[in-house]
Amino acid sequence: MKTLILIRHAKSSWADPEQSDFDRPLNERGRRDAPVMAQRLLEKNYKIDTIIYSSSVRTTETMHVFRAVLDIDIKKCLAINELYHAPLFQLQETISLINNSFNSVILIGHNPGITEFANSLTNVQTDNMPTCAIFAVSSDIDTWTEFKNAKKEFLFFDYPKLK
Repeated sequence: MKTLILIRHAKSSWADPEQSDFDRPLNERGRRDAPVMAQRLLEKNYKIDTIIYSSSVRTTETMHVFRAVLDIDIKKCLAINELYHAPLFQLQETISLINNSFNSVILIGHNPGITEFANSLTNVQTDNMPTCAIFAVSSDIDTWTEFKNAKKEFLFFDYPKLK
């Protein structure tokens, strides 16, 4: 059994118009929402094996919040440059390359790719993965290479304004 938990990075700052998109940090709302959402995920009692994330500043900051709340060793977290604004095919490719010893994986990315990816997994659809949204599925498979074509079970969809 493999579980994939997709997370869109928390809300980022637009305070510095000269700053590159890649380098934008979390804003106040993002720094407030990320620990709340990490705590909600913690309460669902998933044992997370690894976090894979885009190497942008805002996804890295989001990862650090989730990592701390979920008590995941930083050595089990992997930044992947290609996940920065990755399209669907890149997200699928990334999942297929995950070490099969990992059964429960968080992937932190960006819109529009993360919403498109979530919508490709099950019949549960969303118009938009809001910032810091979490979308989770599982599949009764042994290897991540099977994930793309395997039947998946929707587990939950949560985001900061839902509660």
